[in-house]
Amino acid sequence: MKCLVAVLVCVVLAEGINVPLTRHKSMRESLREKGIELPYQDPAIKYRPEFATAAYMYINNYADTTYYGAISIGTPPQSFQVLFDTGSSNLWVNSVYCNTQACNTHKKFNPQQSSTFTAKGQSFYLPYGAGSLYGTFGYDTFAVSNIVIPKQEVGLSTNEPGRTFAVAKFDGILGLAYPSISAGGETPVMDNMITHKLLDANLFAFYLSRDGREGSVLSFGTVDTSMYRGDIYWTPVTSESYWQIGVEGFQINGQETGWCSRGCQSVVDTGTSMLTAPGQFMSGIMQAIGAQENDNGMFMVDCNQVNNMPTFYFVLSGVPLPLSPSAYIIQYYQNGQEYCYVGITPTYLPSSEPLWIFGDVFLREYYSVYDRTNNRVGFAAAV
Repeated sequence: MKCLVAVLVCVVLAEGINVPLTRHKSMRESLREKGIELPYQDPAIKYRPEFATAAYMYINNYADTTYYGAISIGTPPQSFQVLFDTGSSNLWVNSVYCNTQACNTHKKFNPQQSSTFTAKGQSFYLPYGAGSLYGTFGYDTFAVSNIVIPKQEVGLSTNEPGRTFAVAKFDGILGLAYPSISAGGETPVMDNMITHKLLDANLFAFYLSRDGREGSVLSFGTVDTSMYRGDIYWTPVTSESYWQIGVEGFQINGQETGWCSRGCQSVVDTGTSMLTAPGQFMSGIMQAIGAQENDNGMFMVDCNQVNNMPTFYFVLSGVPLPLSPSAYIIQYYQNGQEYCYVGITPTYLPSSEPLWIFGDVFLREYYSVYDRTNNRVGFAAAV
């Protein structure tokens, strides 16, 4: 570890660090245990142009997320569990400015207990189904593992209504997408790492464990070769906003459907738990699986038939990446009874090309690398 000294600033340099991620019950799972079903909300709504650079996003998009890691803000440091989200670019946490029930169930940042905090005087809000989360921006020292960034801009919540967020297991969100979609012009954490030359390589990578196992990790500045097998297959970013890539083909059991013959796009999004398919493809996918939609909009299947369901292939830069039924069928228990549903949901976002979202259902199967220097995403079979 080295230290770069400038006037009144010391920035800790790290060659490559691993941030352990812990898997928790999602908001949807916690509410389901209470007999409450959250309504479906199109995960792609946060990609709509009018929302992308405005100071808000939809909280219900995070209803199914389960992987969180530790950061700290302030001097002395105050620790928080956050969702590391490749589908957004801002950093925000709960704060003492908020006294609703939702805020009071989480750790809260107290600016008065930090000697390095500076208020910015700019507000933001994040609408969702039961109301809006409001906040204000400030600057403070930020740390993740042994990487320290002085004067990182951070959003602090001032009002969080609704019971949905009260059951969330994370205290905030750390966005890892491009600065072009940062709300309020906030400089993303990754961009500050790049500016201060904190990493040997300007990239980060995710390994998301399967079946509730431990070992999920986010790596900054390094690729962990113990987390995957075989080669990393690279594909270029098609829009430097989200981590958006091209999809050349979609196959069912190795047979090309032709659905992406004129091109499809996908956003690689750790802030979306499901695999999200273009709405016009959903009936064909569910017919191939043999799934039936229930009253809550979930596509249910017979748990005994999972091994007989098709394998899907996504063709990225000429390479077909398989997704087996064991990956996209999700099992849960309610009142002692086993249920299985399809971890694929529709998006109806208008787009010049059909849009997929590679969320956690896909990313649990593939170690994913996000390369800012070369503007590309890499996938390798996860161990």
